[in-house]
Amino acid sequence: MELRSDHFHSGLDMRTEGREGLDVKAAGDGWVSRIKVGPWGYGKALYIDHPNGHTTVYAHLSEFTDAIADTLLARQYRARSFEVDLEIGRGVLPVKQNQVVAYSGNTGGSGGPHLHFEVRRTSDQHALDPERYGMDVPDDVAPIFSGLRIDALDSSARVQPYPSGAVGFVVAATGSGYALKDGTVPEAIGTVGFSVNVIDRYTNSSSTCGIRSLKVTVDGVPVFSASLEEVDFGLNRYANAYMDFGLFKDNDMHYNRCYKLPNNKLKVYGAEAGQGRITVTSGEEKRVAIEAVDPNGNRSELRFTLRGVTAEKAATWPMPTVQGQLFRYDRENTIANSTARFTLPPMSLYADERIVLSTDTTPGKAAAMRYAPLVHLHDRLTPMHLAGQLAMKADVARAGKHADKLLIVRVDEKGKIKPVGGTLASDGWISTKVKSFGDHTVMLDTLPPRVTAIGLKPVMTGRNSIILQVSDDLSGVDQWKGELDGRWILFE
Repeated sequence: MELRSDHFHSGLDMRTEGREGLDVKAAGDGWVSRIKVGPWGYGKALYIDHPNGHTTVYAHLSEFTDAIADTLLARQYRARSFEVDLEIGRGVLPVKQNQVVAYSGNTGGSGGPHLHFEVRRTSDQHALDPERYGMDVPDDVAPIFSGLRIDALDSSARVQPYPSGAVGFVVAATGSGYALKDGTVPEAIGTVGFSVNVIDRYTNSSSTCGIRSLKVTVDGVPVFSASLEEVDFGLNRYANAYMDFGLFKDNDMHYNRCYKLPNNKLKVYGAEAGQGRITVTSGEEKRVAIEAVDPNGNRSELRFTLRGVTAEKAATWPMPTVQGQLFRYDRENTIANSTARFTLPPMSLYADERIVLSTDTTPGKAAAMRYAPLVHLHDRLTPMHLAGQLAMKADVARAGKHADKLLIVRVDEKGKIKPVGGTLASDGWISTKVKSFGDHTVMLDTLPPRVTAIGLKPVMTGRNSIILQVSDDLSGVDQWKGELDGRWILFE
């Protein structure tokens, strides 16, 4: 399963030669059980249940065929909504293997024309590895290691600094597997855990894919294992705890943690004592082997030695800067200053974290658009599992009669504004739920959405569609409705 921000990628993405409209055929006999259509996510998606207890999913489609399309259209008009999630009973829309059921597309959250295909267990809708069910993808490439990190897992543990400018120890291929470059022997003391930058590829492909399993042994004793055989969508966001979220988000590095964080509920881990937590004492040397296996059984192994050092030597290494308020992952936590207040419910973090809240009042062109100082809410590279409540003191007097149109926005690392929302209280504080750390401020939205006709003419003879572009300068488009002669019509 490939790592993605906030989730595991749960299927296969099939290229369609950069085109839309290719035939999409049913993988086997069965019946259409669900049609889901929306502007985001899977876009137009079709679910087919099969007698063997599996469901196949086809996503980012452009169109459906015949009776499937008619059934969808009837529901959309009945609901007066483009966005529908239609469950269909067995026998209503039967299909045969290789029957064309739809056409490939680029709908929803798709970055280009392709077909997303999944195999799920019908009973619980867990996504299964499609390569176990007849998807014959040429693969003679074993997993590729490129980096190793050693993480201190308690306050007294120390780890040797990485080479200058690096975020981990560099891994190189050897004749028999992988080892640390130049024979490096990393040093540490206390309780530590490993993370490995490892990916997989198919034969003659440059696409990055995920591995199926990891196993760690220390001096021949198993200390950790993880197997990504299936995805429980209810737990999918815990992918952020499985990987090193910050390095993935900022550097596109696929560091898989070889230890389990305290608030990680994924059911992918083995029963080894310590769950990958390893204690290193002064003077000892531990022989470590980390094995990665891909979906087709190709294996790679990284071997290295970890040396324990004295506390005196560890004390000569640079100390990490400790700042911020300690948030316990299993408790409600609040941090505040005179302009902002942030509260996280229990189990919102994957481990204890020190959270920093600061305010930027620097004047400038961007500051003139703000109705509150820029608030630095910790670090965007720290994942948040549950949404927290952010409240900010807004300049209500300056907003005047438009104060009800104030909203909290997120400012990304490039300065791009993303609306979040908010409710204004009588005391001048505006609050909303936020799903991630990062910079936030308050802005005013007084301009309505804009509707622009594309190619609209007084005479539309021979045209089978009307194209309108709907846009908004700040808070976004919440909903739209199209009518023709006073009657609702479907716009996609």
